Amino acid sequence: MLPKPSPLPRHRTPRPAPRTATVLPALLLPALLLLAPLLLGGCSVDTSGFFSYPAQARGNRIDPDQLAQLVPGTSTRNDAAALLGSPTARATFDDNTWIYISELTKPVIGATNSVQDQQTVTLAFDQAGVLRRIDRKGMDDSVPVEVVSRTTPTPGNDVSFLQQLLGNVGRFNPGGPGGGLTQTPRSNY
Repeated sequence: MLPKPSPLPRHRTPRPAPRTATVLPALLLPALLLLAPLLLGGCSVDTSGFFSYPAQARGNRIDPDQLAQLVPGTSTRNDAAALLGSPTARATFDDNTWIYISELTKPVIGATNSVQDQQTVTLAFDQAGVLRRIDRKGMDDSVPVEVVSRTTPTPGNDVSFLQQLLGNVGRFNPGGPGGGLTQTPRSNY
């Protein structure tokens, strides 16, 4: 038998280095540039920019042109209702005073609203229903109200939440006062 020929030596060609080292930074930079405005949009201080909420009108906002059509001494309640709509409120003890209240608010952090503009229009009518006076009040006429944080004292014990929760443990008897199950008498009606 003839000897087996030796296999030819195999020469391996070196593999090229993976290109992920150069491709990853090349893809990462444009992705960060595209995502950065979206991520930083919540940090924006500018309230009139792209990421802010629009202002919301609340109440019955009166158009100055429509209000100018009402003339004291000649316009009536029906004219006012036809031009301005029904009032937001009427005076508590005088049905002849109509009050139109409106606010322009804008949402801010924490689901609260900041007041951008505030307007109150008061129409005073006489007993015959004829308009006598138009009063306009704006945000400059408003007066800040101080909220008092006091609480009204109540008689009794000062009981904590945990004491209220666990206070009746052991006092409850499902069987009634005798400890066992009691049967209620049936009524005949």
